[in-house]
Amino acid sequence: MTVLMKNALKYSPEILDKIAQLESICGRDVGRGIQPLVQIAKGGLLATACSIAEHPEPHVAIITGFFLPYANPPAPETDGPIGCALLAAGLLRAGVPVRIVTDSLCFRAVKIALLAAGVPASIPFDIVPVETTTGNHQVVSSLLNFWDSLERPISHVISIERPGPSYDGIVRNMRGQDITAYTAPLHILFASEKIISVGIGDGGNELGMGNIPKEVIHQHIRHGEKIACIITCNHLIVCGVSNWGATGLLTALSLLRPDWKSAIISGLNPKIEFRILETIVKYGPAVDGVKAVQSLSVDNLAWEFHAQVLQVTTRLMW
Repeated sequence: MTVLMKNALKYSPEILDKIAQLESICGRDVGRGIQPLVQIAKGGLLATACSIAEHPEPHVAIITGFFLPYANPPAPETDGPIGCALLAAGLLRAGVPVRIVTDSLCFRAVKIALLAAGVPASIPFDIVPVETTTGNHQVVSSLLNFWDSLERPISHVISIERPGPSYDGIVRNMRGQDITAYTAPLHILFASEKIISVGIGDGGNELGMGNIPKEVIHQHIRHGEKIACIITCNHLIVCGVSNWGATGLLTALSLLRPDWKSAIISGLNPKIEFRILETIVKYGPAVDGVKAVQSLSVDNLAWEFHAQVLQVTTRLMW
């Protein structure tokens, strides 16, 4: 029996239909040609939400940070930190402990995003330096041992808009440019068989996209033959914008766990999301991933567009 079939037996058709609608909304194509990827990853949102909602002691590590060395100024993009902040805040309010994982180049923007979302400054951070030495890989590998030694070990690692290596070992941005030297090897954290790994991405070059046959990414995504990430995951969520995957996951969790709903919804609204965007652009700094400049937009989409997606998404809570 497949995971989806098992979940279909546990929850009402109404809840399953709403989560399917959520996945469709979050998977809306914004011009990248991702629909074949969305179709292959179908069911990933439900599987991810169920794995957290049903876990006896969930403890979530969230990875984010996509540094753009060729931007003006060089900075992390706005897609990723916003979703990370909203997801972390929602899980914490629901009583689920969270750790944040990023690298030294993205730390400031990610930290500022979390503070703007109302996450306590004391939230645990695992910050990996950006280096090109093999010692950097050892630092990441040692994190897995540390996580396993925690009183409540990490149960899930969720990556939101985090680039990973392609088939030649090189990490590239959506333009096909080599950014390996600016990207700590956080993909190693997906190697543990003890931890449920979740990838949230929107372009084919993010962690978890190894679940998609490389031929599909090559055929449908610009520069796909170069950028396709090889790193696989337990559950994959493909979105039009990666931030949408985080809010979609929170909404799905509110449907599966009614006892979490009020905690989740209290911080899931356009006003808070805009505050995070405005803060990280001004103080991060962070840049639009498509425009490669500081802008109150994400992936070249005006803020009002994202606000509308969030409003449509959260209506499904009821």
